Amino acid sequence: MYKRYASLYFVAGIEDSDSSNELLILEAIHRFVESLDKYFGNVCELDIIYNFEKCYYIMLETFSSDGNLLESNKRKILQDVQLMDQLESGEGLNGLLG
Repeated sequence: MYKRYASLYFVAGIEDSDSSNELLILEAIHRFVESLDKYFGNVCELDIIYNFEKCYYIMLETFSSDGNLLESNKRKILQDVQLMDQLESGEGLNGLLG
Protein backbone atom coordinates (compact mmCIF):
# COMPACT_ATOMS: atom_id res chain seq x y z
CA MET A 1 0.00 0.00 0.00
CA TYR A 2 1.13 3.55 -0.55
CA LYS A 3 0.00 7.09 0.08
CA ARG A 4 1.21 10.19 -1.73
CA TYR A 5 1.85 13.49 0.06
CA ALA A 6 2.87 16.27 -2.35
CA SER A 7 5.93 14.81 -4.10
CA LEU A 8 6.62 12.14 -1.45
CA TYR A 9 5.38 8.56 -1.57
CA PHE A 10 5.16 6.51 1.62
CA VAL A 11 4.94 2.74 1.15
CA ALA A 12 3.87 0.06 3.62
CA GLY A 13 4.40 -3.61 2.85
CA ILE A 14 1.60 -5.79 4.21
CA GLU A 15 0.71 -9.46 4.16
CA ASP A 16 -2.07 -10.44 1.81
CA SER A 17 -4.61 -11.68 4.33
CA ASP A 18 -8.17 -11.04 5.38
CA SER A 19 -7.01 -9.66 8.72
CA SER A 20 -5.15 -6.69 7.18
CA ASN A 21 -7.08 -3.49 7.81
CA GLU A 22 -6.17 -1.19 4.92
CA LEU A 23 -7.77 1.89 6.45
CA LEU A 24 -5.78 1.39 9.64
CA ILE A 25 -2.57 1.14 7.63
CA LEU A 26 -3.38 4.32 5.70
CA GLU A 27 -4.12 6.09 8.99
CA ALA A 28 -0.80 4.89 10.45
CA ILE A 29 1.04 6.25 7.41
CA HIS A 30 -0.85 9.52 7.84
CA ARG A 31 0.14 9.75 11.53
CA PHE A 32 3.78 9.15 10.63
CA VAL A 33 3.71 11.87 7.96
CA GLU A 34 1.97 14.28 10.35
CA SER A 35 4.72 13.67 12.91
CA LEU A 36 7.38 14.35 10.27
CA ASP A 37 5.53 17.52 9.22
CA LYS A 38 5.33 18.76 12.78
CA TYR A 39 9.03 18.06 13.44
CA PHE A 40 10.44 19.49 10.18
CA GLY A 41 7.83 22.16 9.54
CA ASN A 42 6.74 21.05 6.08
CA VAL A 43 8.61 17.81 5.39
CA CYS A 44 10.21 17.43 1.98
CA GLU A 45 12.54 15.00 0.27
CA LEU A 46 15.65 16.88 1.41
CA ASP A 47 14.57 16.69 5.06
CA ILE A 48 14.36 12.92 4.77
CA ILE A 49 17.67 12.63 2.89
CA TYR A 50 19.75 14.85 5.18
CA ASN A 51 18.02 13.94 8.45
CA PHE A 52 17.50 10.24 7.89
CA GLU A 53 18.40 9.40 11.49
CA LYS A 54 15.66 11.71 12.83
CA CYS A 55 13.08 10.27 10.41
CA TYR A 56 14.10 6.76 11.40
CA TYR A 57 13.84 7.61 15.09
CA ILE A 58 10.35 9.05 14.55
CA MET A 59 9.44 5.85 12.72
CA LEU A 60 10.78 3.75 15.63
CA GLU A 61 8.72 5.80 18.08
CA THR A 62 5.62 5.31 15.91
CA PHE A 63 5.90 1.64 14.85
CA SER A 64 7.22 -1.55 16.43
CA SER A 65 9.72 -3.73 14.58
CA ASP A 66 6.91 -5.97 13.33
CA GLY A 67 4.92 -3.01 11.98
CA ASN A 68 2.33 -2.50 14.70
CA LEU A 69 1.42 1.02 15.72
CA LEU A 70 3.09 1.82 19.06
CA GLU A 71 2.15 5.44 19.56
CA SER A 72 -0.43 7.55 17.76
CA ASN A 73 -0.05 10.71 19.84
CA LYS A 74 2.10 13.13 17.81
CA ARG A 75 2.87 15.23 20.87
CA LYS A 76 4.29 12.23 22.76
CA ILE A 77 6.34 11.10 19.76
CA LEU A 78 7.83 14.56 19.28
CA GLN A 79 8.58 14.94 23.01
CA ASP A 80 10.68 11.78 22.82
CA VAL A 81 12.44 13.02 19.68
CA GLN A 82 13.16 16.42 21.25
CA LEU A 83 14.55 14.69 24.35
CA MET A 84 16.84 12.68 22.08
CA ASP A 85 17.91 15.93 20.36
CA GLN A 86 18.80 17.43 23.74
CA LEU A 87 20.81 14.38 24.72
CA GLU A 88 22.67 14.43 21.40
CA SER A 89 23.51 18.12 21.72
CA GLY A 90 24.82 17.67 25.26
CA GLU A 91 22.22 19.90 26.92
CA GLY A 92 20.33 16.96 28.35
CA LEU A 93 23.52 15.25 29.47
CA ASN A 94 24.60 18.31 31.47
CA GLY A 95 21.17 18.43 33.09
CA LEU A 96 21.38 14.76 33.99
CA LEU A 97 24.90 14.98 35.41
CA GLY A 98 24.56 18.01 37.42
